[in-house]
Amino acid sequence: MKNINFEKYPLPDRTRHHTSPNFYFPASELKIIPKHYPPLYENINWNEVFLNGKPPQAIDIGCGRGLFLLTIAEEAADENILGLEVRDWCCQWLDNYIKSEKIENCAVLRYSVANGLQFISKESIKEIYYLFPDPWTKTKHVRRRAFTISFLEEIHRVLIPGGKLYLATDLEEIDKYHKKTLTKFGKLFWNEIDNSSEWGKPATNKELFCQRENIKTYKIIAVKN
Repeated sequence: MKNINFEKYPLPDRTRHHTSPNFYFPASELKIIPKHYPPLYENINWNEVFLNGKPPQAIDIGCGRGLFLLTIAEEAADENILGLEVRDWCCQWLDNYIKSEKIENCAVLRYSVANGLQFISKESIKEIYYLFPDPWTKTKHVRRRAFTISFLEEIHRVLIPGGKLYLATDLEEIDKYHKKTLTKFGKLFWNEIDNSSEWGKPATNKELFCQRENIKTYKIIAVKN
């Protein structure tokens, strides 16, 4: 990806990695919907989302500051990629960058995937990326994890046959959790990935940090039969 001019597109002065815990729960489970809860979508007119007006073929869940999202969009210019992110400042910054640079095949929506993917058509997505999610390692916080059987049901529904789910984390505990949940779900064939050539995808901001600090990462590719 071409270098971003951060003088032209400065990041906000104050950014928070984490946000309200309520954003990680489905709206249906909350007694009161917080004022700044991410928008809910039933249907989406893709003409209002992508500059080229076409639906997405790939989804980056938890796209963060968007290095991976923007790089994939540049590398696969003939396919649309949609970023989903709960943090408002990330979405605003990315949306401004995408529209200012007129990147036709890339878009971002502020959304909590805990609410499902009902606005995505059945068997329409080639690849889904769920990379370095918030780990929620404390026992009392585990229920905030989006990676559940319900989540995988939605992934399975929207993937085309042969479609792929890419998973990455820097925590062995989360890697084991991903494998356990995938095994319990049983509808996706998955493999551990040990080399970059087999992975074949650009690095995220988090992965670049791990590389600099010599932190081990764990990767899985799951395929819909």
